[in-house]
Amino acid sequence: MGNRGMEDLIPLVNRLQDALSGVGQSCSLHLPQIAVVGGQSAGKSSVLENFVGRDFLPRGSGIVTRRPLILQLLSANTEYGEFSHSKGKKFTDFDEIRKEIEAETHRLTGANKGISPVPISLRIFSPHVLNLTLVDLPGITKVPIGDQPADIEYQIRDMIMQFICKENCLILAVTPANTDLANSDALKLAKDVDPQGQRTIGVITKLDLMDEGTDARNILENRLLPLRRGYIGVVNRSQKDIDGKKDIKAALHAEEKFFLSHPAYKHMAKSTGTPYLQRILNQQLTNHIRDTLPAFRSHLQSQLLEMSKEAEEYSQFRPDDVARRTKTLLQSVQRLAVDFEKLIEGSGNKVDTVNLSGGARINRIFHERFPYELVKLESDERNLRKEINYAIRNIHGVRTGLFTPDMAFEAIVKMQISRLKGPCVQFVDMVSQELIATVYQCINELSSFPKLRDETERIVSTEIREQESRCRDQVMLLIDLQLAYVNTKHEDFIGFTNGQQTSQQSHKKTVAVTAGNHGVAPPSRLIVIRKGWLTISNIGIMKGGAKEFWFILSAESLSWFRDNEEKEKKYMLPLDNLKLRDVEKGFMSSRSVIAIFNTELRNVYKDYKSLELACCSQEELDSWKASLLQAGVYPENATVDEQGNGAPENFLDPQLERQVETIRSLVDSYMSIIYKTFKDLMPKTVMHLMINSVKEFISSELLAQLYALGERSALMDESPEQQRHREEVLRKHAALKEALAVVGKFSSSTCTTPLPPPVDSSWIRASSTTLPKKAVTKPVARGHAPAGQPHRAPPGVPRRHPPAIPKVK
Repeated sequence: MGNRGMEDLIPLVNRLQDALSGVGQSCSLHLPQIAVVGGQSAGKSSVLENFVGRDFLPRGSGIVTRRPLILQLLSANTEYGEFSHSKGKKFTDFDEIRKEIEAETHRLTGANKGISPVPISLRIFSPHVLNLTLVDLPGITKVPIGDQPADIEYQIRDMIMQFICKENCLILAVTPANTDLANSDALKLAKDVDPQGQRTIGVITKLDLMDEGTDARNILENRLLPLRRGYIGVVNRSQKDIDGKKDIKAALHAEEKFFLSHPAYKHMAKSTGTPYLQRILNQQLTNHIRDTLPAFRSHLQSQLLEMSKEAEEYSQFRPDDVARRTKTLLQSVQRLAVDFEKLIEGSGNKVDTVNLSGGARINRIFHERFPYELVKLESDERNLRKEINYAIRNIHGVRTGLFTPDMAFEAIVKMQISRLKGPCVQFVDMVSQELIATVYQCINELSSFPKLRDETERIVSTEIREQESRCRDQVMLLIDLQLAYVNTKHEDFIGFTNGQQTSQQSHKKTVAVTAGNHGVAPPSRLIVIRKGWLTISNIGIMKGGAKEFWFILSAESLSWFRDNEEKEKKYMLPLDNLKLRDVEKGFMSSRSVIAIFNTELRNVYKDYKSLELACCSQEELDSWKASLLQAGVYPENATVDEQGNGAPENFLDPQLERQVETIRSLVDSYMSIIYKTFKDLMPKTVMHLMINSVKEFISSELLAQLYALGERSALMDESPEQQRHREEVLRKHAALKEALAVVGKFSSSTCTTPLPPPVDSSWIRASSTTLPKKAVTKPVARGHAPAGQPHRAPPGVPRRHPPAIPKVK
């Protein structure tokens, strides 16, 4: 054929396919091959056996081929077979090959007609074959048998599609001559993935089973239902011949005699039969490899480039070379230190776009989790005032105190500080867990050496636990320092202004408590106690009934405006002789309400004896009541609980109420300083004592401790998996290099057979059940006409209508 150089590429492709199939990546290169597609009992297996000249495929009723069989035919002086799953074992008895295929099929699919997409790879060397790579696929079926699933048809179609959808795969569509060609499932599938017909070759089997007086001449001449690459007819052995062990050589001789003697086929006898099909497939595959060679070479190069670095590292590693083992140990520890630092500092080469990891998770603990735990520590107003109330009364004892006791303030503050121990210890523990998780992530890179990985994990984890204990002690020391001395002269403490402690008498004029934050502004601004939105619910003459206003509570008055810009003041109510009382919720109301009234029975606003103020929640209402208490507006009545203790919101003694509110404001102010201090100090302490210490340990101390074990040789023992992986990488790398070297020797000017021109293949439709009228009424000349143009007979050939589709014999 004048293309011998290209034919030599087929064995190379076969060797490369074997090399890659062992590591499960044979499909990644889309190697050129021929997939045999057809229905059950279409004669696919017989065609393949005729190629080899031997009986070696399983036979039986129903679906026999239940796993893809990658069949590599290689021309050689001796005849034998080899399976990729049992390398090194040569099968000279082809009955043994059949049994091995059946056993390997049963191993994955069972004995009840199940299927599996995992291929069986068989290489046959013989002096009677041409170089070919074929894939025998399960026959297309529609009815499940045995324990096959109900969707067996779709499973088989999906399996076939996995092979024929690849651009480097030629499709051998096998159809029996005694069936309706327009309904051929093989041609329909081929049309789905190869609409231009560039990769599809038609094979017509069972020509000897047609009714007398009918033939498939028009089909084989590509006149009836044309394909771009045309059809080739073959005659296989009958079931009687197979049962009678008829020799394949005799069958091939009978096939040749059939075509030479048949009046419809004798003029085309040289372009029919199994030997001709084998030569055409060899030529077509060779040409196909040539056409796809540039893309194939590029794919080989990209694959080689991807594994070059890994293969270079493995090629330099010598399991028995002590120097190499020591160097690998050093490089592994250095890489671990670099990877750990990159994950912590956020400068890694591979950025996770799905989950947070390493330093990002620790940063979230610093600035989200820990502040949240501190917020949860803050007691609600009711419990805090209750604790202050009891502290003041217990300190006064039987006496009535005229001044706010400092001891109550200090006792409450120390109790609040002591509660920091839980969140701080939890903070250290969370950071420790993230450090360990980060170390595990880095240590996984050492999985090639199990002993090294285990010892590294043990040593680093122990170091993290030691640093965690040290950090926890330091945090406890920080809390003890805060408990040792309550610094009421701190510049941010609201009880200390211009270097002097404010007196209890001036506290009402100077303390500023804004909504949600009991901090203090400079003295010139210490007038407003609270600002916020409230609803006046009992003044019905206002348009729309209840309406929200912007309220400002100061030490002297309660004012409200139309909006929070405070441009239009609606009213200012003095606080003298005012008190407050709770108001029950209405039947349909969800708001909490309090009423402000004058103790001298005067109107508080125009003609209204009381002003009812509503909030969205009870918590917000309690906060406003606390602010009113601080401004000197006290509850109307006092209640006593079952134990005889005064309830925190309704005290019997107004002086005690004032002392509670004063201490509460002071505690809030001082604890805001403490919280701010710990929010700043805790990340710094953990960063210094844990994170930086662990980074320093891994980079400078880990290697020394590994050396101190005295087991350097055992540390670098490879795992069995790693050893196999290393060998596979080196083998695949060598195969790719060999393939590129051989591919590079071929010239693009090698001889090839041009692809036939397009033909009208619109007759192939997935849903067609009958022949299109056009295909019957307009016969196609032998040869091919451009797509879209009518096919006409050449000069000298009479026009005639093709015969009807042959009936089944």
